[in-house]
Amino acid sequence: MPRPPGHGPDYEVRRQKIIDTAAELFARQGYAATSVNELCRAVGLAKGALYYYIGSKQNLLVEIQSRVMNPLLSRARQIAELDTDPVLRLRLLSESLLTIIFRRLDHIWVYEHDYRSLTGDYLQTLLGRRAEFQRLVTGLITKAAEHGGFRATPPRLATLQFLNLHNHTYQWAKPGGRWDAAQLSREYCDTLLRGFGAPAASLPDMEERAAAFKRDRPDLPLDPEAEWKSASAAG
Repeated sequence: MPRPPGHGPDYEVRRQKIIDTAAELFARQGYAATSVNELCRAVGLAKGALYYYIGSKQNLLVEIQSRVMNPLLSRARQIAELDTDPVLRLRLLSESLLTIIFRRLDHIWVYEHDYRSLTGDYLQTLLGRRAEFQRLVTGLITKAAEHGGFRATPPRLATLQFLNLHNHTYQWAKPGGRWDAAQLSREYCDTLLRGFGAPAASLPDMEERAAAFKRDRPDLPLDPEAEWKSASAAG
């Protein structure tokens, strides 16, 4: 939701904190089970003041979904267009996806469990973005098979395997815990890429190639939110 005309930076700071609080509440007890009155108590605002910042309860859900999908999809589009082989691009996309999962665990919980509470154009827009992300994964898997890196496998099934392995991480991951996004991406992709790999394909240098890419392309960090943070700071 864009900042209304005439509202200064303090308005946006307060609004972002409200969204953070809402994500925590929705993740803990569910969107439908969280009342506006509970939100008011949690952020220390009367109902009218809360609506001044958020417009409606559904707008909060839209904002939470957008915080996940907008930067992730933007980064996925960039990775999909890189001039390098599709297997490496899948490895980079894996780390980018896990980075935002670890960064926004509350948001991911709401993203996965409560998106059906959206209605109308909001829901259709979100479903369209989810479908586009899946198409990008499928496209890379298909290209990897065409180039001989992957064995022939149903692209839809392979896409679901890739997404299911990553998307359920939010259920047990903990910030500052035993694993981080880069470590899990290495392990996940070692399992997936060897399973998908063509009999004659060799993947032992994947981590060296991924490290070289990240070293040589600091302009494309795998943190999906990096450019969004820079844009916000510049604004």
